[in-house]
Amino acid sequence: MIAAAKSGGRAPFGELCERHMKQVSCVTRRIIRNREDAEDAAQECFLNAFVHLTDFDGRSQFATWLTRIAMNAALMKLRKNRRAREVPIDEPNPSFEPVAQREFRCDAPDPEETYRLRERRQILNAAILRLRPRVRRVVDLHELQEHSLSGTAQILGISTSAVKARMFRARVALHRMSLLKSVGRSVRADAK
Repeated sequence: MIAAAKSGGRAPFGELCERHMKQVSCVTRRIIRNREDAEDAAQECFLNAFVHLTDFDGRSQFATWLTRIAMNAALMKLRKNRRAREVPIDEPNPSFEPVAQREFRCDAPDPEETYRLRERRQILNAAILRLRPRVRRVVDLHELQEHSLSGTAQILGISTSAVKARMFRARVALHRMSLLKSVGRSVRADAK
C-alpha cells in the first residue's frame, strides 16, 4: 500500500490515513491538549506525509515515521499559538478598547515621592559637606562616583585599608548626624 501511495495513488494514501488517524489524533491531542488545534495538527501531519511520502525510505515502520511527523506538527502548532497570544503594544488593541482607557503601569515616582527624594538628597549632601575633607573625599569617590575601594585608594594615593577606615568614620559621623545608618547603597541611590 505504501508503494502504491508513493507512486501517486490517492486511494492507497487515503487508506493509510484512515488506518493511522486514531494514533495521529492521540499524539497531537496529548501534546496540544486542545481538540480543535489537535485536529488541525493532525491534518497538517497528513498533508506533510503526503508531500514527503517519497522521502519515506522504509528504515522504520510507516506508523513510526507518521508519528514523528504528527509530533512535529503538534509542536509547530503550539509555537504558532504561543506567538499569537503575545500582542505587541504597537499593534491595534485586540479588545477594541480605546487606547485612552487602557492603563499602563508607570514606574516613575509620584510628585510627593520626587520631592521627598530631592529633600533627602539635599540633607545628605549638606551632611557630607560637614564631614572632614579627607573623609568627604573618600565618600565622594567611593560612594557617589562609584569607584571601587582599590580604585579610590589608587586615586587618593592611600592604601585600601585606609579607604575602608575613612568610610567607616564617614558612616559613624553620618549616623551621629541622624541621617543614615548606612551610607552604602542608599547614598548612591539618593545621589542619582
